[in-house]
Amino acid sequence: MQFCPKCGMRLALAIKEGKRSSRVVLKCPNCNYEVKSRSSSGEGETVIRRPTEKLTPQEAIVVISQREANLKTAPTQRVECPRCGNKEAYVWMVQTRGADESSTQFFRCTKCRYTWREYS
Repeated sequence: MQFCPKCGMRLALAIKEGKRSSRVVLKCPNCNYEVKSRSSSGEGETVIRRPTEKLTPQEAIVVISQREANLKTAPTQRVECPRCGNKEAYVWMVQTRGADESSTQFFRCTKCRYTWREYS
């Protein structure tokens, strides 16, 4: 615990924003005095790097990844595919909305691989 040399208030952790990274500093809530925070090992300051990769909205929401999609271990259910009319599909459930709402059931056709969902 450190105290401000100007006003004596306890210094609080704060994040100082930069263009490519953010830095953790100790800041006085009363007079805005700042001290660079040191890492727990005592070497250098604590730096938080920002990720440079940007995801499109479609890439950010992954219902099931390609690796899992190729596995044939998901349970199947007898349901008609809206695209090809096949009578069997892989099925899984995901909580896509709030915890107080029901989960969404996803289906993937075993024949044409078309994916659709039903809200419970």
